[in-house]
Amino acid sequence: MHHPNLPADKIPYWDYNAPGIPGTYRDASAGAIMACALLELARYSSKKEKKEMISVAEQIILSLSSPEYLSKDGEAGGFLIKHNVGSLPHKSEVDASLTYADYYYLEALHRYQSWYR
Repeated sequence: MHHPNLPADKIPYWDYNAPGIPGTYRDASAGAIMACALLELARYSSKKEKKEMISVAEQIILSLSSPEYLSKDGEAGGFLIKHNVGSLPHKSEVDASLTYADYYYLEALHRYQSWYR
């Protein structure tokens, strides 16, 4: 949550210490996983930590729901989230849509709605 290379929209780069930051790929799937994990961890944390974790998860969910990361109807082969990275060193799934990105995005939305709204 406090890494110096984490962008303001809280969607991480494909590697937190990637060469070329800020001009390198972002990984929305990592953001979706992070939002989901923070909402889970908040359930077991102190009041202060809980508030911060929920706030960061909200920021990530809002970013993922923006036109920058959320696909339009008919775009990206029916996937929801765009700008994901599977493995840049292997040139695999770079700036692509990924099933697990959509899964964790939906899971984060579900957890947020069920537990914190």
